Amino acid sequence: MKRLNPKKLFVQYRPGVTPTHPIISRRYTLTHSDVTGELFLMIGLQYAYDKINPMRDEVLTEWCRVDNKYVFCAYAYVGGPFSREEAKVRYGFFKKEMPLALEAMRYGDRSFFKAHPELDNVPIWIYFDSVYPYFNRLEYWGTFSDYK
Repeated sequence: MKRLNPKKLFVQYRPGVTPTHPIISRRYTLTHSDVTGELFLMIGLQYAYDKINPMRDEVLTEWCRVDNKYVFCAYAYVGGPFSREEAKVRYGFFKKEMPLALEAMRYGDRSFFKAHPELDNVPIWIYFDSVYPYFNRLEYWGTFSDYK
């Protein structure tokens, strides 16, 4: 899978998180530059709303507990103000680039995964948010062991 160029990934820990803690309340905001291909991963207690651009092509993720088990929950905004055709393009973009995004999160927070190796095996669920029913869906995307 190795699509990630680690030299183009920039990680920032925001107040309240360290490279290894916490698990719950740990939120990731992944953005990118279309021009340079660089990826920017902010890890904090809140999403990095200050880094979200009007295109809304970021991926927001967090660790959740469901039935007393960890789950990795992701969110991608496919669209509301966009036409159905634009939503289709955005959905295709997210589907194509999501493996890279997950690999970037896994690599960028590798000290965290080293401290909590059991989290490599939790399910990853991605919610694609759209006003169009076909694109408004929750999908299972494997585990982080698939993206390291």
